[in-house]
Amino acid sequence: MASGSAKTASGRFFEDFRLGERLRHATPRSVSEGDVSLYAAIFGPRFAVQSSNPFAAAIGYPRSPIDDLLAFHLVFGKTVADVSLNAIANLGYADCRFLKPVYPGDTLSASSEVIGLKENSNRQSGVVYVRSQGFNQQGDVVLDYIRWVIVKKRDPDAPAPAPAVPDLPQAVGIEALGAACPPIDRGGYELALAGSPHLWGDYEIGEKIDHVDGVTVEEAEHQIATRLFQNNAKVHFNLFSEAQGRFGRRLIYGGHVISLARSLSFNGLANAFAIAAINSGRHAAPLFAGDTVFAWSEVLARQELPGREDIGALRLRTVATKNRPCGDFPDRAGEGYDPAMILDLDYWALAVR
Repeated sequence: MASGSAKTASGRFFEDFRLGERLRHATPRSVSEGDVSLYAAIFGPRFAVQSSNPFAAAIGYPRSPIDDLLAFHLVFGKTVADVSLNAIANLGYADCRFLKPVYPGDTLSASSEVIGLKENSNRQSGVVYVRSQGFNQQGDVVLDYIRWVIVKKRDPDAPAPAPAVPDLPQAVGIEALGAACPPIDRGGYELALAGSPHLWGDYEIGEKIDHVDGVTVEEAEHQIATRLFQNNAKVHFNLFSEAQGRFGRRLIYGGHVISLARSLSFNGLANAFAIAAINSGRHAAPLFAGDTVFAWSEVLARQELPGREDIGALRLRTVATKNRPCGDFPDRAGEGYDPAMILDLDYWALAVR
């Protein structure tokens, strides 16, 4: 009997990528209310716009959009099989723009372009840079972002392409902010229901906010969450192989940390109800089951938006730590990071004025 192994995919290795290559990803995903409920059960977000249809309708949305990061993870998950199935680590993000709201019933698909390649000095792996886009069923771009990831080589002796590292913008321009947010009826925005009296103008540049609470991550829930996004990267699931790897255990998907930090930020930033863009993000250290995540944020900038008097943008830097509360705002240490830091995320959030 003929073997069917040729019908299965082992994923791409570093030497399989070509600069300028375009990848169309499987599988389109229709978003359901169940996806929203499961996301809420795992991460506990409490932002009113994404939680209440009447609240969202009162301020100008047709209904509650799904959480911005749920949309991000669903699009990201599409890219994994073609980009990072054989990843060692997802390193960072840049120029991420949320361009249209996503609602239950929408169908998301994704494609990527390889925009950079650089072999690592050990010749065992290389860094792959891609620009990925997520589309709704009308073909509208809902999300556009760059990420870079370390991918194993199949053959350490395979020749490497000439290094090509893309220039990455330091921040998303203000002209790109607010595209996914309809005009907001401030009269319908009830602060008591939103959970905080603090609006856009109440935040000061340089202000630091300890989000206080901590969340311990369990082995089962991080795997359920990653499956929710149809992210099948081996490092998150296969203990048989990962027990032989450098950590000796399964690695938690970096996006899990981003969602936990965003949910924790509600305590202090409840009216920063939407993410407009991610300027940069870096996973400073891995997270494992049993670790407890804490977070704090710094206000980097407060920006008026052209033609918008209803909302403004807050440039926020949110830092997540493991097994260390953030009352003293643990931060960079010299050329590196405090050992407890696991995430350094710079993003624009929208808040009512």
